[in-house]
Amino acid sequence: MLASTSERFDADQLASMLDHQPGQAAKAILAAAGQGVVEAQALLGQILLDGRGIEQDERLARHWLAVAAQAGNAKAHNLLGRCLEHGWGGEVALSQAAIHYAQAADAGSGWGLYNLGNLLATGRGLPADQGLALTCYEKAAQMGHAKSMNLYGRYLEQGIATTASPLRAARWYRRAAEAGDFRGMFSLALVLASRGQMGEAAQWFEQARQQGPVDFLRSALATLQDAGPTLTSFAARYAEAIERCEG
Repeated sequence: MLASTSERFDADQLASMLDHQPGQAAKAILAAAGQGVVEAQALLGQILLDGRGIEQDERLARHWLAVAAQAGNAKAHNLLGRCLEHGWGGEVALSQAAIHYAQAADAGSGWGLYNLGNLLATGRGLPADQGLALTCYEKAAQMGHAKSMNLYGRYLEQGIATTASPLRAARWYRRAAEAGDFRGMFSLALVLASRGQMGEAAQWFEQARQQGPVDFLRSALATLQDAGPTLTSFAARYAEAIERCEG
């Protein structure tokens, strides 16, 4: 832990401390934020959103994220965009969310690119533009952002704003799966099953089932049920998992 807030702020050290001594870490983050340390201000906004080591306060989180974003912090721009997109701590403002995602993306944030891509793909906060969404996902995927790898794969598989390339899509699904994205695991499993590689497909279906939240499980179940009798056993396991979550 930092001996005093006058020492050099170590964001990685305090982020790690949050897992083991969240209260002490939060005090150090709060003190450094009050002294104007931008990284601390962004981290304080994040822990206020999550309620980690400190009482959850979305409105105060939005304040500190705005302060850090004003200083150019990429994480703060992205998280402030999330607040504005979802109405955490204040009004929903999708056009403003898009601006902050774009600023995070310009600063090299994979999450900023991913979130901006999602707004472009759905036409929320700015006109829909699948070509620009594809660019965002591709850039973030190349940076190692797992969720973007999966979505880039989807655009390649379906030929959205680009020439369809199922082989390239499968490679990106694998990269997403191996990077820990449960949607990438499911996408890869579907491709493997379509190729008759049921042994490996089963492994990825199971990992996705274990890691995915209930909303994902519901959508995955619908996909499995529509896929025909080959995937019936996997659909049954997903249905059981949903029952356990809801029970």
